[in-house]
Amino acid sequence: MTSLQNTKHHLVNLSPPSLLALGFLSFILIGTSLLKLPISHHGELSWIQALFTSTSAVTITGLSVVNVGEAYTTFGKVIIMMLLQCGGLGFMTFAILAALSLSSNVRLRQQMMAQETIGQTSLTKVSVTIKGVLIYSLFFEAMGTIILTIAWMQEYDFVHAFFYAAFYSVSAFNNGGFSLFPNSLMSFSGQYFITFTISMLYIIGGIGFVVLMDIKRNGRWKKLSPNSKLILSTIAGLNLTAFILIWILEAHNPLTLANMSFGDQAVNAWFHATVPRSSGFNSLDVSSMTNASTLVTMMLMFIGGGSLSTAGGIKVGTFIIVILSVITFLRRTEELRLFNHSVSKNTSFKALAVVSITAILIFIGMFSLLLLEPDKNFLDLLFEAVSAACTVGLSRGVTEQLQPSSLMVLICLMFAGRLGPLTLAYLIATPQKSHLKHPPADIQIG
Repeated sequence: MTSLQNTKHHLVNLSPPSLLALGFLSFILIGTSLLKLPISHHGELSWIQALFTSTSAVTITGLSVVNVGEAYTTFGKVIIMMLLQCGGLGFMTFAILAALSLSSNVRLRQQMMAQETIGQTSLTKVSVTIKGVLIYSLFFEAMGTIILTIAWMQEYDFVHAFFYAAFYSVSAFNNGGFSLFPNSLMSFSGQYFITFTISMLYIIGGIGFVVLMDIKRNGRWKKLSPNSKLILSTIAGLNLTAFILIWILEAHNPLTLANMSFGDQAVNAWFHATVPRSSGFNSLDVSSMTNASTLVTMMLMFIGGGSLSTAGGIKVGTFIIVILSVITFLRRTEELRLFNHSVSKNTSFKALAVVSITAILIFIGMFSLLLLEPDKNFLDLLFEAVSAACTVGLSRGVTEQLQPSSLMVLICLMFAGRLGPLTLAYLIATPQKSHLKHPPADIQIG
């Protein structure tokens, strides 16, 4: 009894980054064990393959070393779907929800831990926001399941149509990118109803729950918070810009858009322009795209979606704050302004830290892959590293060709990419103040 109490005491007193890492790691190990069970897969499935799939699902990445639709049984696919849900909503969300179900009052320490996870400045809003996360997730996934079931009943019986619809709704809304078809969604590139529904699911999931709640609460643009305005305007601008660029760059590529009708070109250009934000689905052959389109795709993967969303990357808020910080410095203005509000220097430092850490993570992962896979194409490996570190899931077709040591590198990238920004938020949430002052140093920059 004393041993159990000591274990609980140590868990409760773990630092937020440690607890978060332990939570995600627990999900990954449990998922790996379940996927390795004989009832979860057909034929042989190695431990590294099970671990890779579980990590990819929990980190809502979508990279896979096996054909998910053929390698796993219905039970295994349900396990993957559950892992996607757990990873999408986040370990801390489930932890606080569990605490709420046991007690009407969440302890101050738990609220502080949740506060940085969900990006709320008020402790009183933590419980309300987390409940909203669960409600919004279930609502949009249910709507997606209904719509996709109707669409797929034209090709499959009700049971198969419903299962496909449920799996893709969970995978899309959580920006997981897992597909039950060997070529992702390339077979449905001409079925607008399906591609549009899936794209709406991952776009809404990538906006962020705080923004969705703000839209529901205020409705009008003028009443929205500066954060919501920033996220919505940036996502809209990025999607439109990427849509135009991809269409122009791939319009004459016979391996992607060139042989499609005008309508099919528009739909698939839109789909690929919005996919890299973290969803991982593809209706075009990514490996056949031009180098320019590939570069644009990697940039979009690096940026990702909104904060407190199911998307990965550095987040659009981080991206814009860094850009505005540069503009503010060049203009020699005193403060960074956004929608008639000032942004603190601490926020700019946070954004710069997130960008720097993500870039370093990608560099380390890429360097490791180059050492382990000297015969592989440089661009393919770079694309793979960015996709893993930003938890996107798009691939140029080399994932299944990598050796186990390289797969372990990708596993570490996915885990760190999913955990990194959240851990960083915890670490910088409580600054260490010092009464000791040091003389200024004149450091030359540029």
